[in-house]
Amino acid sequence: MRSLAEASPSIALGALDGRYRHAVAPLIDHLSEPALNRERLRVEVEWLIFLTDHAVIPGVGALSADEKAALRVIPEEFGEQDIAELAAIEAETQHDVKAIEYLLKRRFAQLPGRTADDPLTELIHFGCTSEDVNNLSYALMIRGAIQQVWHVKARALLLQLDAMAKDLRAVPLLAHTHGQPATPTTMGKELAVLAWRLRRQLNRVAQAEFLGKFNGATGTYGAHLAAVPNADWQTISKDFVESLGLHWNPLTTQIESHDWQAELYADVARFNRVLHNLCTDVWSYISLGYFAQVRGQGTIGSSTMPHKVNPIRFENAEANLEVSNALLDVLASTLVTSRQQRDLTDSSMQRNIGSALGHSLLALDNVSRGLAGLDANPEVMAADLDGNWEVLAEPIQSAMRAVAAQGVPGMTNPYERLKELTRGRRITAADLREFIGGLGLPVEVAERLAAMTPQTYVGLAPELVSHLDA
Repeated sequence: MRSLAEASPSIALGALDGRYRHAVAPLIDHLSEPALNRERLRVEVEWLIFLTDHAVIPGVGALSADEKAALRVIPEEFGEQDIAELAAIEAETQHDVKAIEYLLKRRFAQLPGRTADDPLTELIHFGCTSEDVNNLSYALMIRGAIQQVWHVKARALLLQLDAMAKDLRAVPLLAHTHGQPATPTTMGKELAVLAWRLRRQLNRVAQAEFLGKFNGATGTYGAHLAAVPNADWQTISKDFVESLGLHWNPLTTQIESHDWQAELYADVARFNRVLHNLCTDVWSYISLGYFAQVRGQGTIGSSTMPHKVNPIRFENAEANLEVSNALLDVLASTLVTSRQQRDLTDSSMQRNIGSALGHSLLALDNVSRGLAGLDANPEVMAADLDGNWEVLAEPIQSAMRAVAAQGVPGMTNPYERLKELTRGRRITAADLREFIGGLGLPVEVAERLAAMTPQTYVGLAPELVSHLDA
């Protein structure tokens, strides 16, 4: 049997780089291995420029404006040829960050007036341990992935859900608590609950801090002080990290502690879990007929049953959210621990960030497409309500309690009396109105209760949707 591993072009091992690549492609610019190397180049370039602009090394002049612009083009135009050249260098160095240093030295030597033996090349990667470059690169990558891709998609889904909730704010729905018919609500209010929950988590993600450190092999600035003892290295470190738009971490070992990553992944995972809840609820509403999947009927629902349109978008989303959370959880729990001053568990672990966010992004895409294919079916919802008049036992006994508290006689044991009337059997509108008529309630209360139906007993549900505008 021919090995598929030898096929050309290469066949993807994972679904994100194969079947679902179209949905997660925007993350490639942020969380792929080439993206990591591009950001490493960016950090190295900016550090060289920072050193010379601030005269950190005595006697070293600043780069010209043209040279700085040319250096900044290197990460911006990092592409296929650079990737191949970098791979060839790494094959010799057997060290990824050292390969970045050597590539940048090559590019620096190509600047007008510069050569391979230019003394300034020694300031490339000056004072750095690999983790000084890596931690800043990952922070820039993750920030870009979250702010420019994941958050944008999540926000768009939230706006879509908000619109659905508002459109369906007054459509009565038979609620189910513990799987049993319960106090009616509206479909819009129930979707608004999920939208509100998702918004809170999205706001937490939006407030994430992206930390960075730049303090040497064990976080002591030892080499820095040895080389340039009169420089204010803590201020230099802080200013450089903040120049990249990151928050400075002043106290670390060789690595930045990754606590901010754990916090971020916990928030994204919580968003995922709420979204998973939306998927299971909408799936249930579809199974009850409350939503019809009528748009895009050119799709195949079942390979053998022509009548079916499976809720595949929501099922696919559930699976991807679970994979995403498994990865986010292990990232969050593993990255916060490193043996003494450094071990390499984080190096391998962080290479899975793209997969973790990729499965979440794929789920967002599926939920959005699934919601877009739904039409509410108020007639089915109304039929379920009309078949469950016993849900009005709650407002009747509550009204009896209020009247009893006012001193009206004959209102004793309201809960027990409604329980005897309704539990374990169906009742009709006529049954309920006859019961109300025999209670001896004040006329206005009796009339109000007799006029109530399961479809009108929705409380403030339509108004509550307005909280989405807050």
